[in-house]
Amino acid sequence: MTFKDRHDAGKQLAALLQEYKGKKDVTVIGLPRGGVVTASEVTKELGLPLDIVVPRKIGAPGHEEFAMGALCEEGDAILDQDTIDYLDVPEAYLDAKIAEEKKEAQRRLKLYRGDRPPLDLKGKTAILVDDGIATGSTMRAAIASARRKGAAKVVVAVPVTARDSAKTISDEADELVYVDAPLFFGAVARFYKIFEQTEDEEVIEIMSTK
Repeated sequence: MTFKDRHDAGKQLAALLQEYKGKKDVTVIGLPRGGVVTASEVTKELGLPLDIVVPRKIGAPGHEEFAMGALCEEGDAILDQDTIDYLDVPEAYLDAKIAEEKKEAQRRLKLYRGDRPPLDLKGKTAILVDDGIATGSTMRAAIASARRKGAAKVVVAVPVTARDSAKTISDEADELVYVDAPLFFGAVARFYKIFEQTEDEEVIEIMSTK
């Protein structure tokens, strides 16, 4: 399956989430940056509020895009210990990287949310939305963050997911909703006709209107 763009993907995803339409105890949470665009379409279709968490990948030494784990602004990291052991990552590097990414997550959260009060999910259902799941590291961090914020139920909703990651996410979330989980995954981008990088300004604009 191929989506036209993140807006199209969000609309298709919303069709699978109709049971949550208009419910007062449900909050949709987008993962920056592309996931916020997808999430904004879900909120439009379902009449739900939109908020945001900011997971950050913990990149391997010399290969920043290769995730050894992830964290949100609270700083509690979800780590792939097998990868860390395999790469023989020094503890000092890991500690420094976690501190760096925690600081960046907090900076971006402030940038995107502005003067909003802290996100309170106590007793609520949190629907975590991204434009796709590859390794699942950032989504796992988002799930942990939603739990810490008191969410009574955590739903992960994505247009497309790798099958291996779907199993892990299903174990950690209360519910996983997706449009497609292809046998051969590769990268999220290959399932979109248009997959341009989402800039900070677009995220800020979306959040300012919600």
